[in-house]
Amino acid sequence: MWIKLLAEESNMLQLVNINFDTIIFTLINTLIIFLLYKFLLHNKVMAILDERKEKVSSEIKAAEAAQAEAEAVKKEYSERLEQSKEEAAQIVSAAVKRAGEREAEIIAQAQQEAAELKVKAAESIELEKKKAINEIKDQIADIVIMASEKVCEKEISAKDNEALINKFIAEVGNE
Repeated sequence: MWIKLLAEESNMLQLVNINFDTIIFTLINTLIIFLLYKFLLHNKVMAILDERKEKVSSEIKAAEAAQAEAEAVKKEYSERLEQSKEEAAQIVSAAVKRAGEREAEIIAQAQQEAAELKVKAAESIELEKKKAINEIKDQIADIVIMASEKVCEKEISAKDNEALINKFIAEVGNE
């Protein structure tokens, strides 16, 4: 069994064993690959990377510009909204003012019409009063004539009669 273990250890050591030829060969291969990369691919890879870097940078700038434009549009929208609110408030205020003026105008017109109606009513009352006074005067004149005829039982001339009536009417009118 010991033999078997020793055989396995020797197989393992062969796998771990350092071979300088392989190391040198690997280093030369790596150097060749590096030089091929450096002379054939490095400039092209760097150009592609620079191009991508510029593209990303330009896209970032475009995004920042778009964001700034969006902010400007938002600000303009906010300002317009504020102006619209102010204009709406002014319109409402003007409408309220016009309504108040119209209300005052209607009230003034109604007061004027009421005053005119009062004046017309006063004139009508005064006219009716004068008519009533004239009717009363006429009736009184008739009564006076009848009373004077009975008291005097004499015939009064039309001229004397008229003078008496006018005197009586003047006295009654003064009272």
